[in-house]
Amino acid sequence: MDFPDFVRAGNQAVDPALYDIENGAIDRPGVLWSELVRLAPWPGRVLLDLGCGSGFWLPRYQEAAEVTGVEPDSSLLDLARDRPGHAQVLHGSAEHIPLPDESVDVVHARFAYFFPHTDFDPTPGLVEVSRVLKPGGKLVVIDNDTEEGEFADLLKASPWAATQGQDTYARDWWTSKGADTTPVMSSWEFDSRADLEAVLHLEFPRDVADNWLRAHPDRVCLSYGYLLHTWSRD
Repeated sequence: MDFPDFVRAGNQAVDPALYDIENGAIDRPGVLWSELVRLAPWPGRVLLDLGCGSGFWLPRYQEAAEVTGVEPDSSLLDLARDRPGHAQVLHGSAEHIPLPDESVDVVHARFAYFFPHTDFDPTPGLVEVSRVLKPGGKLVVIDNDTEEGEFADLLKASPWAATQGQDTYARDWWTSKGADTTPVMSSWEFDSRADLEAVLHLEFPRDVADNWLRAHPDRVCLSYGYLLHTWSRD
């Protein structure tokens, strides 16, 4: 049973296998991953992947002492549990984390829940993360940069951009909560043109995706900017 306030994702829940291809194209140079390690190291610590989806990233955290994935979409739980490694996967959400108080050192939220915009305030989830974090623990939110990079241009061309507020809305919201924001420019790099086309059609309206594809007929990659919002519990 899913949570009453849960909204199923329009990408991963629709096609988990294609979403794995999308994840595999993220940050192949490792720039984003290096920044995650620098901002909140997890070797020997307890890490929570909040909104872990089908668990694509769980095997990457093997140096952590403990790894927990929490996911609200019950249809993705078995996929996450089948990933290699020692992670436990629990049914929960940002507002309902099934872990004890002060039990986690590092929380990663990757493209999930913590996207503040004019129609949504993620403060309840931040309060819940604060509950499970140990004093001095860190939340790192991996968000899309809506200003820099070709991916940002696709976002701006999409109809839902109107609900996001000004380009700096998310950054300003996190600043108001005491977080630091680190921009990272990396890329999406696909193994084939067919994979790129399929993922763009999964993530964007067909006309937006097709316009970009026509303008870049030989490309299998594009620049992709990220914002890493790092919030520390006192």
